[in-house]
Amino acid sequence: MDASIIKKVRRAQPLIHHLTNQVVMNFTANGLLAFGGSPIMAKAKEEAEDIGKIVDGVLINIGTVMPQDVQSMILAGKTANERDIPVVFDPVGVKASSFRNEVAKEILQVVRPTIIKGNASELAYLANIPWESKGVDSVGTGDVEEVAIKIAQIYETTVVLTGETDVICTGEELIHNMLGHELLTRMTGAGCLLGSIITACLTTNDPTELQAKTAVSFYGLAAQYAATRQNVTGPGTFIPQFIDALSMEVEALRGGNYA
Repeated sequence: MDASIIKKVRRAQPLIHHLTNQVVMNFTANGLLAFGGSPIMAKAKEEAEDIGKIVDGVLINIGTVMPQDVQSMILAGKTANERDIPVVFDPVGVKASSFRNEVAKEILQVVRPTIIKGNASELAYLANIPWESKGVDSVGTGDVEEVAIKIAQIYETTVVLTGETDVICTGEELIHNMLGHELLTRMTGAGCLLGSIITACLTTNDPTELQAKTAVSFYGLAAQYAATRQNVTGPGTFIPQFIDALSMEVEALRGGNYA
């Protein structure tokens, strides 16, 4: 983790265009604001290009995608590519329906993601590797490194594969993150917010693999810190403590009592 990347984000307060899961918009916006970025939620195709011209990064998340959203996602992604600003693509539940699968394929044919982020079953599906899932969740087991490497090769991008151990693959290097907490799996939108934090970190002038590692490890560290606060008794009390932790300095989080 490079704490200077987080400091750069907080100084710049990058504006991140979210074309994301409607279920988690409020949580994502609050989480990014706490971290130090600035969210804008805009899905109308009529404004996708205009918004794309003023933002610092774009997050495309197909968690609750509707047919009318697809063109907006493509326009926003292509505008970001033209401006050479970061794009994060999150194929939420891509395996759950043929519609989601077709949407992901359509987007990936014309938009070049800086990072593709997803759980093992989502990315395994995109890589044509068998993997068990339940709805939008990954419940199977297998070689996560193989999946990450294959996605990085197919799409010529950096991959963030989330799970008990997160795997970041640049195509040439594998980075592992074991920071995190089980409570992240018991709340809606943990992965969606992570995509937003990653997008914000990608706006600095640092190597992509270091930006991704910093985002993922800081996120996990914040979760560990929040989970150990005295008044946290479960997912409901964890969430506000987690939002608070996302606003803290790395040094303060590392000083937490994780007993």
